[in-house]
Amino acid sequence: MESMNFTEGKILGPLMKFAIPVLAALLLQSLYGAVDLLVVGQFSDAANVSAVATGSQIIQTLTFVITDIAVGMTVLLGQLIGEGKRERAGKVIGAGIALFIFIGIAVTVLMEFAADGITGVMQAPEEAFSQTSAYIRICSGGTIFIIAYNVLGSIFRGIGNSKVPLITVLIAAIFNIFGDLLLVAIFHMGAAGAAYATVISQALSVLLSFRIIRKMGLPFAFCAADIRPDGGLIKKILSIGTPIAVQDLLVSISFLIIMAIVNAIGVVASAGVGVAERLCGFIMLVPSSFMQSMSAFVAQNYGAGKPKRALQALRTGIVISLCFGIVLGWLSFFHGDRLSSVFSNDAEVIAASADYLKAYAIDCLFTAFLFCFNGFYNGLQRTKFVMIQGIVGAFGVRVPVSYLMSLRVPPSLFRIGLATPCSTFLQITLCFIYLAYLRKKHIFDENEKTQPSLA
Repeated sequence: MESMNFTEGKILGPLMKFAIPVLAALLLQSLYGAVDLLVVGQFSDAANVSAVATGSQIIQTLTFVITDIAVGMTVLLGQLIGEGKRERAGKVIGAGIALFIFIGIAVTVLMEFAADGITGVMQAPEEAFSQTSAYIRICSGGTIFIIAYNVLGSIFRGIGNSKVPLITVLIAAIFNIFGDLLLVAIFHMGAAGAAYATVISQALSVLLSFRIIRKMGLPFAFCAADIRPDGGLIKKILSIGTPIAVQDLLVSISFLIIMAIVNAIGVVASAGVGVAERLCGFIMLVPSSFMQSMSAFVAQNYGAGKPKRALQALRTGIVISLCFGIVLGWLSFFHGDRLSSVFSNDAEVIAASADYLKAYAIDCLFTAFLFCFNGFYNGLQRTKFVMIQGIVGAFGVRVPVSYLMSLRVPPSLFRIGLATPCSTFLQITLCFIYLAYLRKKHIFDENEKTQPSLA
């Protein structure tokens, strides 16, 4: 199977070659919730739109946690390849699979029993309560499939292959589109139909993806006997992935709190922010793709003892990401109403969404820096710092500012949304300060041992 070596040659070409399939996969990944919201928005009422908006936020949070823990596998595999120790890769994958089987079972049971309680905590509008709870319960029933294809993606990004994850998510996206049209547009099942379509598409994707992978093979030895709970390797996976997961979980909780604040305003505001957040998911795909690519790129060079090359990749990623950020920010600020009309035909919902998007337009510029920094520090195994700066931004700025802005009469979604770029600006500042600290520690001195052997 094809894999990329990031430790030699030019930086821009290989980074872009890796990042583009990652971007395409993230785009298709976003289509899950986006298509759900699009079809429900066109063929159902505001209550079902609100249900998908709130419910998908919950499921997205769950997915983020799983994906972030799996980053531990991506980084470990990348460093092993950089060190030239491919024979250890199969054992890392086996330990990771054992870990995620346990996580999948535990999360499924928990979410099935907690669906109503979570819906209540989110202050879902009364007219959308049952639909929101049903969406969460149905999607959480497919947790094992969410885990399966996210773990597959992490494995292949770790070995320098971003094309296979693209194939797996493409399969799921196609099935999801047809499922939504069938269950929502034809059978009028609303939010529940969208949830069923998502789960079924993920299951089919995993099954077909395993067949593809068996035919293509892996660039190292791996067998069923490797799938076992190796305590040492699981500890290493968790030590890298857990801080990232905790950070994203708490950051996602901060957005859920904001969603709850908005839900208290009314169903139109709830639906409007739901539409805007779905659009923001697309807007943030470019910096997100560079974040994931940066982790894999930096991990290999870190393992190979080439930290200066990793630093050069950071600069390159920021420049390219910022160029996209300027364009997307302009579209969000000046054409938010047109973008929002894709997901709703309700004039009030469109207006509310466009108002919220104007604030996010500013964040498009800031995230070009922040996401690349996060990927960079993840690849260096500095995940605890990523966690700390994320938590400080979320609960030191984003939540309190959103709440204070919501108290102003009349409430403005634009003012509430400004909390996000304010938070991102603080986080960027912390990232630059930490970079200066690492420079003083001489971590970027070439040929200096930067991390312990994983053998």
